[in-house]
Amino acid sequence: MNRNLALEFVRATEIAAINSARWMGRGDEKAADQAAVDGMRNMLDTIPCSGEVVIGEGERDEAPMLYIGEKVGSGGPELDIALDPLEGTTICAKGSHNAISVVAIGQKGCLLNAPDIYMKKIAVGPDGIGAINIMDSATTNLKRLAQKKSCSVSDLTVIILDRPRHEDLIAEVRDNGARIYLIGDGDVSAAIATALPDSGIDLLMGTGGAPEGVIAAAAMRCIRGDFQGILVPRNEQDIERANKMGIPDINKVFSMNELASGDVMFVATGVTDGSLLKGVQFRQWGAITSSIVMRSKSGTIRHISAEHHFDRKPVY
Repeated sequence: MNRNLALEFVRATEIAAINSARWMGRGDEKAADQAAVDGMRNMLDTIPCSGEVVIGEGERDEAPMLYIGEKVGSGGPELDIALDPLEGTTICAKGSHNAISVVAIGQKGCLLNAPDIYMKKIAVGPDGIGAINIMDSATTNLKRLAQKKSCSVSDLTVIILDRPRHEDLIAEVRDNGARIYLIGDGDVSAAIATALPDSGIDLLMGTGGAPEGVIAAAAMRCIRGDFQGILVPRNEQDIERANKMGIPDINKVFSMNELASGDVMFVATGVTDGSLLKGVQFRQWGAITSSIVMRSKSGTIRHISAEHHFDRKPVY
C-alpha cells in the first residue's frame, strides 16, 4: 500500500468526527451516528483506491451507507476497509470520554470479514507479549502478565466493558487483587490503551463486538501489542452467519495476525476527549481535530492536529 493513503483516510475520520461531535451530549445516538456515516461516506469516494467495506455499519438491508460489501474510492489499489464512523455512539450522545471515528485499511483479503456477533477478547501492550492466552482463566493471565512485567498482580489495571455478562470476570479480577477500569463503550480505544505507556492500563479482557475486534487487532499490529479473539455465538443464527462469511470453525481462536494480516494501517480521530485522542474543539472559524495514523509495516505512529476552516453553517 502507498503510505500516503493513510493521510488520505485521515480526512475521512476527521469529517466524521466533526459531524458527530456536533451531537455530543444531545442524547440522540442515531443522529450522531448518521452524521458520522454521511461525512465519512462522502469523503471516502475522493480517496484514490478501489476499496471494499469488510467491516461496516451492517449488512446492505440494515445500512443504507457503508454496509458490508459496499465499494468506495475513486479508483486505484484494491483494499479492504474496516470502519466505525462513530465508535461509541452512546458515549458521544452522553458527552462522555473516548468516542472516536476509526478506519483500518488492509490489502485485499487481509482483514477478517467478521460477522456482527460477540467476540471474547484479550489485549496487551508490547511489554506483555507472550503473557496472554485467551483460553486460560483471568487468574492465569493476570499472574503471567505480572511476572512478565516484573510486578505484582495488584499493580495491574484491567479495562473491562461494564456489562452484566462480565460479572464473573470482574469478580475474578477483583479476587486476584488487580484494579479495574470499567467503561461503558469503546473497546477499540480500550485495547489501544494497553499499549500506551501513560494510559495506566495493562490488560483488556471481556466480550464485545467482533467487528470492533478486527479493527482493534489492526491497531495493535501497528502499535506492536498483542490481541486474541474468539467468536461467541448466542444462537444457531450467529453460527450460520459466521459460516456464511467464511468462518467454518466457530471455536477458532484468532490471533492478531489472523484478524489483520499483511500491511495494515489504522487511522482514528477523536470525537470526545479520551486517553488516546482529544475530542473535536469548535471555534468561531471552524474546528480543531486530533488524529492518530499508524502503519504496521514501518511501525510509524503519527499524531496529527489539524485546523479546519469553514463557515459557521452546520456540516451535517
